[in-house]
Amino acid sequence: MAIPNKIYFASDFHLGSGTYAQQREREDRIVRWLDMIKTDAAEVFLVGDVFDFWFEYKTVVPKGYIRFFGKLAELADAGIKLYLFKGNHDMWMFDYFEQELGATIISDELEIERSGKKFYLHHGDGLGPGDTFYKFLKNFFRSPFCQWLFARVHPNLGVGIANKWSRKSRKTNEKNAHDIARWQRMQGMLITHCRQLLQTKHYDYLIFGHQHLPADITLNEHSNFINLGDWISSNTYAVFDGEKLELCWFEKR
Repeated sequence: MAIPNKIYFASDFHLGSGTYAQQREREDRIVRWLDMIKTDAAEVFLVGDVFDFWFEYKTVVPKGYIRFFGKLAELADAGIKLYLFKGNHDMWMFDYFEQELGATIISDELEIERSGKKFYLHHGDGLGPGDTFYKFLKNFFRSPFCQWLFARVHPNLGVGIANKWSRKSRKTNEKNAHDIARWQRMQGMLITHCRQLLQTKHYDYLIFGHQHLPADITLNEHSNFINLGDWISSNTYAVFDGEKLELCWFEKR
């Protein structure tokens, strides 16, 4: 039996968004993907916005996602290393997945090297020039005070308010995703950030989520910008086989 050696990257599942039927269909699709990759995966990186909203109270976590959690547990029990990034929709992850799955939680960027290739990973929100108001909100929402304050709110009220906020934010992003000029500006901000990073350090692959549209762009002779897309419309992911990284479509019609 071959030794599992592939590394998988995906982002923006937005589990919990849409109608119940849409949620279940998306969750089942993601579980099928995880079931497919479990035979050759060594590591799985989920690069933010896995959930449309997530907050871990001390003794309470949001209900749902049973099949997804079960599949993650199966992968973890098989020795596959899991990494979960905090996105702008699920930034309030604390230690639940660390305790239950042995997962590593990444708050911001992560730099790794595998098989001689260097990777820079980040959800992609709040990077590059501009977007000052969002950067302020992000710092506030991630502050211990804000987290403490939200934890004082009963889950029925707190999660309800947060879900409404998340739906509004996601609908705005989905609407903006069809605005090609705006998407190009957002992508340009990230690419500017990447080029600034590459001035002082080499990376073979700079991988992001957040923008929902898959992209593989050559930055220079040795570096590529990868946007992972989402699982609402594109169902895209990336896989590194030890030699090259490829952007792939799952169950492409």
